[in-house]
Amino acid sequence: MCWESLTERSAEELAPCAVGTPVGTLDHVEVLPRRASQVWDVLGGQRVERSENRGKSGPPRGTGPGLPLRGSKQPTKPVRRVILASHLVFHGYGQWLSNDPRGSGSETTRKEELKDLGEIHHGRKRVQPPRKELKAFYRKAEPLLDHATIWFTDEMRNVISEAVARVARERGYVIWAWAVCKNHAHGVVRSHRDHAEVIWQHLADASRDALRAAGLVPADHPVWSHRPYKVFLYTVDDVNGRIDYVEDNPENEGLPRQHWDLVAPYPKRRVRPRKGR
Repeated sequence: MCWESLTERSAEELAPCAVGTPVGTLDHVEVLPRRASQVWDVLGGQRVERSENRGKSGPPRGTGPGLPLRGSKQPTKPVRRVILASHLVFHGYGQWLSNDPRGSGSETTRKEELKDLGEIHHGRKRVQPPRKELKAFYRKAEPLLDHATIWFTDEMRNVISEAVARVARERGYVIWAWAVCKNHAHGVVRSHRDHAEVIWQHLADASRDALRAAGLVPADHPVWSHRPYKVFLYTVDDVNGRIDYVEDNPENEGLPRQHWDLVAPYPKRRVRPRKGR
């Protein structure tokens, strides 16, 4: 069994043989094959995440820590958690800037003119700013952007989702939840031999190109922010919780509940209690 079989079998079944290079932070470790060049190529040479082991020579084969001998105190190898799926978030262009008052996942502000609007708070703030403050921030920011801030209509949602469905078929992605809201989109995608950022980029590129081809955005409009955002899901409860979140998201924004043909049923989906019961 190998990583290529992820397209045919669930990640839970592959836990014993998920081997490869760990990519990411200590909080989010993804077990991948040695394909760092894949992320580099798809994201246009942009450094996203790199292996902690790149450029380091490990101990000779068979001399590193492993199962200890009986009675010895030799440390064992740390257990690597298998990623079952990724929650991918697509922020519409101009909708969540790096120095957004709510906090962000960014570490730098690329556009010089935006730096005067405030400092970056890495991570979502525990206490969220009032809506009035947020609106004031974006009233100042929008004239400084290179393109118009994007808002999605029903027609745009259909075009985006059709493009995502096509890419999923072509590349073998299994999508367990999908929603396109007013200014962003969510997807829960089963682990695949493609890195999470690569999946994000393929879906973002296809949906952007489809909107341009349909004449729904200008030919040079980026549609999405340039920073891929993902959360790794390690347990069945993680996956179920994120599916719930994605399914509920449109209604939380005052939109109708969404049902897309591109969504595959999650094999371990739990039954949700009805609201009000």
